[in-house]
Amino acid sequence: MDAVGRRTVTVDDAQRTIASVVENLQRVVHAPEETLRLVVLCLVAEGHLIIEDLPGVGKTTLAKALARSLDVSFSRLQFTPDLLPSDVTGVNVFNQAQNEFEFRPGPVFANLLLVDEINRASPKTQSALLECMQERQVTIDGFSYELAPPFMVMATQNPIEYEGTYPLPEAQLDRFAMRVAIGYPTLADESRMLSEQTSGSPLETLEPVTNGQEVLALVAEAQAIFVEESVNRYVVALLRHTRADSRLYLGGSPRAGISIVRVAKARALADARDFLSPDDVKAVAEAVLSHRLIVAPEARAAGTTSLDLVRDALDKTPVPV
Repeated sequence: MDAVGRRTVTVDDAQRTIASVVENLQRVVHAPEETLRLVVLCLVAEGHLIIEDLPGVGKTTLAKALARSLDVSFSRLQFTPDLLPSDVTGVNVFNQAQNEFEFRPGPVFANLLLVDEINRASPKTQSALLECMQERQVTIDGFSYELAPPFMVMATQNPIEYEGTYPLPEAQLDRFAMRVAIGYPTLADESRMLSEQTSGSPLETLEPVTNGQEVLALVAEAQAIFVEESVNRYVVALLRHTRADSRLYLGGSPRAGISIVRVAKARALADARDFLSPDDVKAVAEAVLSHRLIVAPEARAAGTTSLDLVRDALDKTPVPV
């Protein structure tokens, strides 16, 4: 146990735990192993995740499978245009018997919150998540309520249907540590999925492989990973390359650099290392950076994407040796 009573783990224990969670997710979600690994790394980095993909590829199932694998509380919110902020955070209700107001917690009071189609709610409702994601607390009528750790928001978006949606502002996008896509399964996986899903739901039989306390121990162990100054400077050089790129209207923020290092630390831990390498940074940079960058109109018209520019920055930024 550490000073605050959290269970401590070795890097080898951490590697086994992260691998077991990824393996458990694979029982239900037919997606590339690296994608599922990034989802778990986001959790260990205390980040929030956007899953942007086409309907029907398993975005909701992935979130549910992660919650079951961790044996933590789970809430699901379907964002719609008429959803109110109080539907997310909770509301004070007058109790006539006690002649006072009492707080009724909203769905956000869970360890894992799935926000389906986050861009379908109004900006006012979207902004209700900002304090939750950044401060891990909810403020109602002047009183703040802490959200129990671990806490993670997983939001889904449809990348092709934008009618009647409210695109997330840059400030909120920047608070999501990563964005991933599941993609269509391989022919063999999709064929196997038809048999699995039509003879019963694999999700219903999924058993936990760890718990919330062990996740907090992984978080603490990841935070303790050693980072040499040259690696920090490498991350800053990547960000400055994006800020100086004329094809980008908005480059990477300092918060983006913090997220890169946190997720890269989680990756080092998953590889049973107690130090960070530039390879860890390169492996997570695309997922952490691409959704934060705004491509200039001229470059966008030429078919350039933010992912292209992240890869260009990785190619052109000298790697420390």
